[in-house]
Amino acid sequence: MNVTDFNFELPQELIAQDPLEDRAASRLLVLNKETGNISHRHFRDIRQYLKKGDCLVINDTKVIPARLIGHKVGTDAKIEVLLLKRKSDNVWETLVKPGKKMKEGAEVSFGDGLLKGTVVGVVDEGNRLIQFEYDGIFEEILDQLGQMPLPPYITHQLKDKNRYQTVYAKHDGSAAAPTAGLHFTQELLQEIQDMGVTIAHVTLHVYGRHNVLNALAAAAAAHALGLPGSAVEEGLAAFTGAGRRFEHKGTYHGAEVYDDYAHHPDELHALLTTAKELPHQRLIVAFQPHTYSRTAKLFDRFVEELKIPDVVILAEIYAAREQNTLGISSSDLCRNIPGAIYCSSLEKVTDTLASLAQPGDLILTVGAGDIFRAGEKLLERA
Repeated sequence: MNVTDFNFELPQELIAQDPLEDRAASRLLVLNKETGNISHRHFRDIRQYLKKGDCLVINDTKVIPARLIGHKVGTDAKIEVLLLKRKSDNVWETLVKPGKKMKEGAEVSFGDGLLKGTVVGVVDEGNRLIQFEYDGIFEEILDQLGQMPLPPYITHQLKDKNRYQTVYAKHDGSAAAPTAGLHFTQELLQEIQDMGVTIAHVTLHVYGRHNVLNALAAAAAAHALGLPGSAVEEGLAAFTGAGRRFEHKGTYHGAEVYDDYAHHPDELHALLTTAKELPHQRLIVAFQPHTYSRTAKLFDRFVEELKIPDVVILAEIYAAREQNTLGISSSDLCRNIPGAIYCSSLEKVTDTLASLAQPGDLILTVGAGDIFRAGEKLLERA
């Protein structure tokens, strides 16, 4: 399959450059999933597709003005920076244009020096890690200098930054709006509520796409049981996670320590891809495989998933009920994972974590055995 298979023509004259004053007057395309018929409506007509007893779940994330325009120190070349992920307090993963002008060590200035940045690293995808310097509060400076991260096909600048927010946006953190919600107005939401539709605002305090899906399933179940939308909101807001499921254990010398029960490659993938997206300097994983037979059977898959973290420490296999008749060891995995570190005991895992930990790191102990004890022993040394 080629990426070009997905190309399609989008006439420039059909791309709206400025938002309508009346949000709800925007166009709405409706696909009848039973007949396949397509009809063209206006967004306020969404009321016709909702009925009393329905539950409408809305995401109240708030977009930050993540696009910064500055100049390279020394050449005054124009540099555009898009903030993607906060790796630590002052370090962000960014998309930089033109990237070739911003090699490691290059400096960029924004707002006549109100905000300065230095490229401190380049990640695999070519994104730049930029460390920012400023006086005051970063969010206030960003609000002053930043622009909303509009799609590249929108060339007009917004006169009002709030027009790229939903009317129910509350919590800062997103680099892109939940665009389907941009067309709601307070009046339209009130009319929908007056129809007998429950509206639930959701902001999750746990990470990962799997938790988003779990939250939607929980909301649907609560609605089916007749619970009010307020109960769904309060329940999701109060949920901080299950024990040994990305459980925060504490802080060691500026590094956050978590623990998770994942012991199958599918679980590992969900966990590690989620952890990799979080705003930390490095992801350090201490993994303990569970049973000799499982390690042997899923060997290649474990190798691939354990290439995701920045640093991997491998504890010896947790035997559980088995005898090692296969002659397999975690050291076998280690030899197939570049840069991996093998530890023959949990004490050595703890020593290795202590020697590697730096402020801003995320340390994650992973496995169904007793690997969590290595993290607990580490925290005892803090």
